Amino acid sequence: MLKKILTLALMALALMFSGCGSLGEKADETKGWSPEKLYAEAKDEIKSGNYERAIKYLEKLESRYPFGKYAQQAQMEIAYSYFRQNDQAQCLAAVDRFIRLHPNHPNVDYMYYLRGLANFNDKKGLFDFISSQDPTERDPKAARNAFDAFKQLADRFPDSKYADDARDRLRYLVEAMAQYEVHVADYYLRRSAFVAAINRAQNVIRDYPASPSVRNALRIQIRAYDALGMKDLRDDAERVFELNYKTNSAAQINPDAEKSWWKFWGN
Repeated sequence: MLKKILTLALMALALMFSGCGSLGEKADETKGWSPEKLYAEAKDEIKSGNYERAIKYLEKLESRYPFGKYAQQAQMEIAYSYFRQNDQAQCLAAVDRFIRLHPNHPNVDYMYYLRGLANFNDKKGLFDFISSQDPTERDPKAARNAFDAFKQLADRFPDSKYADDARDRLRYLVEAMAQYEVHVADYYLRRSAFVAAINRAQNVIRDYPASPSVRNALRIQIRAYDALGMKDLRDDAERVFELNYKTNSAAQINPDAEKSWWKFWGN
């Protein structure tokens, strides 16, 4: 009898705690919401700057209605929300997923544009080299990725409403990458790593021939060849410099003397 009473008591306690747990669980407020309501609520959260909450609504929408007309739009809004949260990795993952799943979507041009913006706004790479840190420690990968995304947009969707801005950013990025190479070359020159300086300067001359940075790249080569006693190559570089920049031949090497192009876009 005692054993039976204990068993009943334990069962009662178990039921009581189970009931408390159920009461403590927060109900899903979106249960039963239509895709239209989920999307509308997500858009309201985006307008209010509540991107984390917007993403939750959008993910629920896509999960519950994966084949509805709102699912693809939700995927795009998720990428945008991550972008506005400055979550580059999640944004790029969402963009890549959308492009992979919907390569012929009528708004896929926007996703290429967003991919470019996410890389373009990466503050950890190329665009910080003007600070005191050693420029050779910077990774210009984000700039190259941004360039590739904007170029794909401009080439594949020349009439896109984002194409003109993409082309402007491409011109900016070309000079940015050229300037980066000049800074690295100058860094090596100042540390008497003359071969490395020559090679990085040659990257500018070969890859960005129309860039104003070619002038400084040639100056670096002239000084590096002279330091190495390679007079023929020094004279060749001087002839090229004189031919193209004769009026400025007396100027000193100063990679920061060009227009402050890194400030052009602001935030």
